[in-house]
Amino acid sequence: MGNLQHHTQTTLRVNGKPHTLTVDHRRVLLDLLREDLGLTGAKKGCDHGQCGACTVLVDGRRVNSCLLFAVALDGCEVTTVEGLSGDGDGEEPHPLQRAFLERDAFQCGYCTPGQICSAAGVLAEAAAGHPSHVTDPAAPSGEPVPLDRKEIRERLSGNLCRCGAYPRIVEAVEDVIP
Repeated sequence: MGNLQHHTQTTLRVNGKPHTLTVDHRRVLLDLLREDLGLTGAKKGCDHGQCGACTVLVDGRRVNSCLLFAVALDGCEVTTVEGLSGDGDGEEPHPLQRAFLERDAFQCGYCTPGQICSAAGVLAEAAAGHPSHVTDPAAPSGEPVPLDRKEIRERLSGNLCRCGAYPRIVEAVEDVIP
């Protein structure tokens, strides 16, 4: 019974569906998604939050799932690359997924799910007026930030691609800017 003191019942809404699990306090979100829920889109790259292969959205914000303890996310909405299309049925791809395919914005594909989730977060952040390091300081605060190539590159800089597909990734994101 002593082992159970290190576990907590946790409920996450993943891709629109509630999941209640008894989770070890040391278990990170990435491992829960991949091993417990069978959602293998997010990848374990560096396991230190430096490569972005594990990027998912938590309550609409992009996060490195390899760094977040699952029990700390009780009650949160988690969206993985598998759930970006909305209902998660995989029938109709998300516009970013379609743009990545049309632009051939991947080579080996290992980083692609994290790149796509990060790009979805970038679009939301810019629309909400969150500045980046390269945003013009004179830009009006709180207003949507226009996404040009420089902004996109800066905002996606936490997602590494060992194959060097960056130009196509930027083009794919440009294709879906509202």
